[in-house]
Amino acid sequence: MKKLNKNSLDGFINYGIVIVAFAVIQTAVGMGKMSNILQSLLVPACCYIVMAVSLNLTVGILGELSLGHAGFMSLGAFAGITASVLLQSAIPVGPLRLAVSMLVGAAFGALGGVIVGVPVLRLQGDYLAIVTLAFGQIIQNIIMVLYVGVDENGFHMAAGSEQFHLSAGGTAIIKGPMGAVGVTKLASFTAGFVLILITLLVVQNLVNSRSGRAIMALRDNRIAAESVGINVTKYKLMAFVTSAALAGAAGALWGLNYSSTVASKFNFNTSILVLVFVVLGGLGSIRGSIIAAALLYVLPDLLRQFGDISDYRMLIYAIILILVMLATNNDRLKDLVGRVIPKRKGAASNG
Repeated sequence: MKKLNKNSLDGFINYGIVIVAFAVIQTAVGMGKMSNILQSLLVPACCYIVMAVSLNLTVGILGELSLGHAGFMSLGAFAGITASVLLQSAIPVGPLRLAVSMLVGAAFGALGGVIVGVPVLRLQGDYLAIVTLAFGQIIQNIIMVLYVGVDENGFHMAAGSEQFHLSAGGTAIIKGPMGAVGVTKLASFTAGFVLILITLLVVQNLVNSRSGRAIMALRDNRIAAESVGINVTKYKLMAFVTSAALAGAAGALWGLNYSSTVASKFNFNTSILVLVFVVLGGLGSIRGSIIAAALLYVLPDLLRQFGDISDYRMLIYAIILILVMLATNNDRLKDLVGRVIPKRKGAASNG
């Protein structure tokens, strides 16, 4: 048998970590060993893992700083909720309707990625970050004045309550500042687990493909990549739109996990939080994004379980973030890891 290359082995390890974690959590839930608070965090944690992995495709693999990732999540959330309501009679089966809604959310996220990416990806560095930040704010403000509903006369959409009129038997899906209310919750931990696997499949196959190598070449040296004929706009847009589509799917799963969702949830702070997960997990490290997003998202609520320190949980959370950053940027620690890993490889090959 041919030996697996390093990238393939890393990919299988990532799948294995996710599958084992899913099995352990499902067993703990079935045995009643997990509190209701932690169970309520499972689906959001899956959403943040997908968000972190997808943002790492833009920030770590492509090498461009994006501060509007929550905007794509917002597009997916409200598009998915709208699709779920409109398809309620046509697709009565909940899991199937959830899958279709996530596909719709991914499509709207990708559309947003195209709209932003085509004119913006010619920019670099701070300029790109500022424009993506502005995009996230624009999406949030548009949704806050958007009214969407359906009645016997069909689908209705208006910018402002004055132009929005439904019949007595109509259903309002999005109510401007109130967001989406009365949503039928369809999301499940199993759906989140499947979405993570799909995200890993998409991102890892892209990174290990010829297109992925072109994307990383642009990250390492744009001028050199252009000189050998790599289409900068094409490959940048490919990574950016893929990242936005996965964020849209995560947004749809998030929106269908709650009975109400407001646009203010997907603000600048959410984009920064996901960026923190990516940076702490390591730029370009898919496994690091998975672990950092899972642990750091549930950490404040885990600290809440300890009565004596629950009042200081956010302070402890901030201190842990600082310590992790100091540890990951410690040259001595990097040298130690660099010495240990080769020894393990050599021991394995000798055996």
